[in-house]
Amino acid sequence: MFNVLFVLDDPNKLQEVLEAWEKAGISGVTILESTGMHRVKRRFFPMRYLPAMYEQEDNHLTLMAVVDDEALIEACLRATEEVIGSLAEPNTGIFAAWPLSLVKGLPKKEGDA
Repeated sequence: MFNVLFVLDDPNKLQEVLEAWEKAGISGVTILESTGMHRVKRRFFPMRYLPAMYEQEDNHLTLMAVVDDEALIEACLRATEEVIGSLAEPNTGIFAAWPLSLVKGLPKKEGDA
């Protein structure tokens, strides 16, 4: 089992990404609102009496999924880049995956004992 994490820079593309992941074989995704250190630093203005200078930026969305094998990781990455474009481009997102040593609590799939 592996964990897939994708930080989506443009929250407006969430539905498209979820649909693409589902078509790729991802059956469950946890979605968290998140932000990065650089966005927080850009929002800070030490001038306390100028609240109009604060601009509320959209946060990221972080998607997490547990998948069975590396083939699903690759399918998920391809599906992501079909929607978002190349993740090598700025302001698109960050995709990562890593093996899990223990997973408990996932619903059983049909055919599992």
